[in-house]
Amino acid sequence: MYNSLISRDKKLAVIGLGYVGLPIALAFAKKLDVIGFDINKDRVELMKKGIDPSKELESSAFEGCSIEFTADLDVLRQANFFVVAVPTPIDSHNTPDLSPLLAASRTVGKVLKKGDFVVFESTVYPGCTEEDCLPILEELSGLKGMVDFKIGYSPERINPGDKERTIEKIVKVVSGCGPESLEEVAKTYELIIEAGVHRAATIKVAEAAKVIENTQRDLNIALMNELSLIFDLMDIDTYDVLAAAGTKWNFLKFFPGLVGGHCIGVDPYYLTYKAQQLGYTPQVILSGRRINDSMADYVAKKTVQMLIKNDKSPKHTKVLIMGVTFKENVADIRNSKVADVVSALKEFMVNVDIVDVHADSHEVEHEYGFKLADQIGNDYDAVIVAVSHDEYKQLNGDYFRSIMKENPILIDLKNLYNKYNLIGIEYWSL
Repeated sequence: MYNSLISRDKKLAVIGLGYVGLPIALAFAKKLDVIGFDINKDRVELMKKGIDPSKELESSAFEGCSIEFTADLDVLRQANFFVVAVPTPIDSHNTPDLSPLLAASRTVGKVLKKGDFVVFESTVYPGCTEEDCLPILEELSGLKGMVDFKIGYSPERINPGDKERTIEKIVKVVSGCGPESLEEVAKTYELIIEAGVHRAATIKVAEAAKVIENTQRDLNIALMNELSLIFDLMDIDTYDVLAAAGTKWNFLKFFPGLVGGHCIGVDPYYLTYKAQQLGYTPQVILSGRRINDSMADYVAKKTVQMLIKNDKSPKHTKVLIMGVTFKENVADIRNSKVADVVSALKEFMVNVDIVDVHADSHEVEHEYGFKLADQIGNDYDAVIVAVSHDEYKQLNGDYFRSIMKENPILIDLKNLYNKYNLIGIEYWSL
């Protein structure tokens, strides 16, 4: 397969052209002939014009690429190496939602041919590729997996907003359904991954590695959040404590905060779901999840307490929230915990304005039911800086005083500002 791809006798296809799929497709398209497939025709049309619908890539990223963008199944039939990179979210009950992945498996199954390869990049629980996706591929193609076609798994390691650690510079984990398929998959990815690839022992190992990467980070942030809750009761500044503890060489530098997005706040539930299916209820992982999922309500309650302390009746106050994306310097609003802060404040009858220099107001309204404010006013009782966009890091006390009324309150969730330079402003951070 590898030799046929580099000789351009065969084509590689990427199914799902979002934050993960498009960078992968364009990276491969600088080396191979690629088909970029997505079911969203509007997104396909934008990509044909060299526009990234996710607003992550510049138009220059499309230059010098041998790629055909399409939503046409007949075009997809021309490919022989398929990379599936569709979202794997959770539902309202924190249960894995495999519907996009299973739909993509059905799509590939309809065009699968003898000798083809299918590699999944979507985050899943261990066993999903072979137990859930493979049977669909076999049923719709009429072919036998491992015999007529090969499968593999290579978990995505895209970091949205990171211009330094791009896809080429991050070590890639790869796996296959046997030694030969592993080597074919590994060599194919080595074409684009400058940092090299790690050959995992099995597909399940690669799947498990992905979910624990973010589970580990989730738990470390949960510890910081719990420490923040404790230190707030003690009237101790959490960041002062972390700065002191951080002078020890082996102290891990994690910080408290809202945990949203499509990875850290989601992946642990894939692991716990599978564990519970097997009869084991995780204790530590779910405890960390409960803490992190509770932080939005905690921030809202703390804000209301500070308003009341300053003789401000919540229903007669106005609060500005700056930032609604799940992390800094991106437009991605998926699973944003800032939206939970908004909802919690509104339950207290607080009037809320939300702004974000990167998010799209129509997308925010569609996803969460509220619009972004057209402009920032000058009559706020409190301001919550929720996301550390670069544009917000340059703000100072004069600015915040200019947009707030008497007894101003600044909630700095990312510890962006020096509290000692905010004279006349009541300051609080996690």
